[in-house]
Amino acid sequence: MAIARIVADRYVIQLPEVVSDSTHGDQPAFELITVRLTDSDGNEGVGYTYTGGYGGRAILSLLRDELIPFVVGKNETDIDGVWNAMWWRVHFVGRGGAVSFAIAAIDTALWDLRARKAGLPLWKLLGGTNPQVRIYAGGIDLMYPVEKLLRQTENNLRRGFRAIKMKVGRPNLDEDIARVRAMRQYLGPDIPLMVDANMAWTVDRTIEAARRLAECDLVWIEEPLVPEDLDGHIRIAAESPAKIATGENFHAFHEFAAMIDAGGVHYPEPDLASCGGITVWLKVAEHARRKGLPVTTHGVHDLHVHLLAAAPNASFLEAHGYGLERYMAHPLTLKDGYAIAPERPGHGVELDWAALDRLKA
Repeated sequence: MAIARIVADRYVIQLPEVVSDSTHGDQPAFELITVRLTDSDGNEGVGYTYTGGYGGRAILSLLRDELIPFVVGKNETDIDGVWNAMWWRVHFVGRGGAVSFAIAAIDTALWDLRARKAGLPLWKLLGGTNPQVRIYAGGIDLMYPVEKLLRQTENNLRRGFRAIKMKVGRPNLDEDIARVRAMRQYLGPDIPLMVDANMAWTVDRTIEAARRLAECDLVWIEEPLVPEDLDGHIRIAAESPAKIATGENFHAFHEFAAMIDAGGVHYPEPDLASCGGITVWLKVAEHARRKGLPVTTHGVHDLHVHLLAAAPNASFLEAHGYGLERYMAHPLTLKDGYAIAPERPGHGVELDWAALDRLKA
């Protein structure tokens, strides 16, 4: 069957509360860029990507002006072939960045279409046998006072989360240390705790922080450095008592392969919406598995739950603060620390297009 039509749109969605971290500043809204793909028999697949509030127009332009006219007419069943064709079509201006976001939306729609036509949820199509995936609440809470941070955590525990991630990366490291210790004391010894620096630290600060926080029994320190600092990640992995997660700012498979092969990461963290789609995410997870590493995720938890449910080396699913719950028919199901991948055919995300149309930009 051939790809007959693709429609791409961009929406600006205000967050319930302005969030901030150590590098991106205040974020009052995020951008959702969607793709609705139809084949020559009228079957539909839906894909999407997102931004933290900026750059979405460039992604939409890449889709509408470059990729969609090129992809229409191609064989929908040859997902790898379509992905490679898109990659090389815009390779000179791409090899990552906004190009990978745009490719991801189309790639995800093709996987959704394939699973829908097979009458299977995506996680089963990919070989999964158990829909339950361990999940953590990813707070975007760097500037919260401790009292508000703990109230947020109390609410997350009440909702069914049994693992927590909090932000670090304040200018004063002592403040970070005190906040993490307060969180660990509140959670007790049995609930997994992660911290996320959003690239704000140096190598030396990371090692110092890891040593001072060893008593807090962290699952990982996430993104302590900028993604380009391969040597720094290698040194941290060798000298720090903490495990390192990174990858949400990698936008191509070769970036993950280089970091994994060099030993600079313990928990690779691909985001299908920014690394080129489900096709790339699966390749990263398999590369990590061959190296004996668990894989985790960033963002778009309603899609990633399928991939982790099918990955033999799955660790934790991140429930991100950019959730689309307000515009979805079936928000993700949580139960006692686990997310449950849906049984609906495809990825099962049914967006409220009428509500979203009021936010079209």
